[in-house]
Amino acid sequence: MRLRVYIDTSVVGGYFDDEFEDVTKLFFDRIFKKDFLVYFSEISETELSLAPDFVQDLKSKIPSDCYRYLDLDDESRHLAQTYINEKVLGKASLDDAYHIAIATVNRLDVLVSWNFKHIVNYDKIKLFNSINLRLGYPLIEIRSPKEFVKYENND
Repeated sequence: MRLRVYIDTSVVGGYFDDEFEDVTKLFFDRIFKKDFLVYFSEISETELSLAPDFVQDLKSKIPSDCYRYLDLDDESRHLAQTYINEKVLGKASLDDAYHIAIATVNRLDVLVSWNFKHIVNYDKIKLFNSINLRLGYPLIEIRSPKEFVKYENND
């Protein structure tokens, strides 16, 4: 069974970013090889609609049988608002809260992001997960693309 991976827009943009492109391209190589089921949401779509065409085009290269789309439903909205109300994230980071809530509510295996300030942040992950557990949701794994690089065993 393939890993169910939600990727936020920082990962798509990272493909074209000098700091993140090498690792992001290795991550996307795994996507193109169909190692994962890749999930986007209406939040991702809205954010990507503001990006340059070449960034938007990358998403279209994801194999169609690996691509999944998730709506922002009331349950995800409520969970995201809880993250904001409990000050894990500020009001200006509502879209980040939506990404995490959508992945959590849909019980995906992992959320992948390059956003170290609001998402891939040890202290915040602990807080997201404490809220998730208290409200009856599972823990959400949050990782950077770097953790999905396959290194050859030269031993």
